[in-house]
Amino acid sequence: MDNFDEKIKSLSVRISKVKDNVATEEATKTSIIMPFIQALGYDIFNPEEFVPEFTADVGIKKGEKVDYAIMKDGAPVILIEAKSVNEKLEKHDSQLFRYFGVTKAKFAILTNGITYRFYSDLDEQNKMDSVPFFELNILEIKDHQISELSKFRRENFDIDNILNAASELKYTKEIVQFFQAQWENPSDELISMILSEIYPSKKTKQVIDKFNPLIKRSMKQFINDAINDKLKAALANTKEDESKAPAIFEGQQEAAASEEKVEQKPVTTEEEIEGYVTVKFLLKDSVDSSRVYYRDNLSYFNVLLDDNIRKWICRLHLNGSNKFIQFNDEQKTMIPIASVMDISEHKDKLIEVINKFAA
Repeated sequence: MDNFDEKIKSLSVRISKVKDNVATEEATKTSIIMPFIQALGYDIFNPEEFVPEFTADVGIKKGEKVDYAIMKDGAPVILIEAKSVNEKLEKHDSQLFRYFGVTKAKFAILTNGITYRFYSDLDEQNKMDSVPFFELNILEIKDHQISELSKFRRENFDIDNILNAASELKYTKEIVQFFQAQWENPSDELISMILSEIYPSKKTKQVIDKFNPLIKRSMKQFINDAINDKLKAALANTKEDESKAPAIFEGQQEAAASEEKVEQKPVTTEEEIEGYVTVKFLLKDSVDSSRVYYRDNLSYFNVLLDDNIRKWICRLHLNGSNKFIQFNDEQKTMIPIASVMDISEHKDKLIEVINKFAA
């Protein structure tokens, strides 16, 4: 994807630095939204591509204006309604809804510079859907979202292609939300369906209630096992990479080992490497994995950003009977864990820490 992903990630870092100094809607447009449009490859100074204050007459109201219109062949293809970075978007889609129905545009974007909501007319032609088919937070953008965003680049823009992708995204989003709801609280219908495969007797309400917690635990075990399999594969790859280290590095190790020193050196265990791989896996959508390093010492195992000891993300204590993980937050929080797998329960905390340093 050439350097588009790097461009978007750099923009994300820049916005995270300036957003607190942006106070008005006009400042949001100038310092945040217009750079985003430029990143998509549009010339914001060419009126054949980009029109600020695009006129969209609505019924008897004449001269109604939408903030921006991206043009193609003399007609608007994307309408953009911009709000201040400090505003919530929930109450502003009705305005964009009115504009959408009276133009030829097939896509509309509602944004405050941080959140971008993409709409189309998937449910009813020429009528903007009430729910966006795609939404992203530029400060927490994921790799798969960059791939979808790439479809809106000037050089890639194809209405039919995007509409097909939009339909898939819409239903994928709804399916994910369904799974999330079932994950938290499996419905009687889901439990009954599962029981029909494993429980021969009648599925009464009492039976369904009895199996509810068991099925919930089984679902979590299934996901944990799947994650564990991926971690084992990643750990195997890490060991393979280490086995291919340059001979010069081995020579350096041998030379260091031959020196007579009385100080004790840390021994990095397989469990510590597994912990490192776990943290790296959990942070893969928040920071480039190549930036995550580790350093071992006698007291604990450090996981670092950019191999910088001042940017330690967490410290793992895994070699004794009392295992715990310590986070580099203001309180230097320490949480007991039973095993490496428990690290997965603290993904949000790891992301919170990494966001302090990733810029």
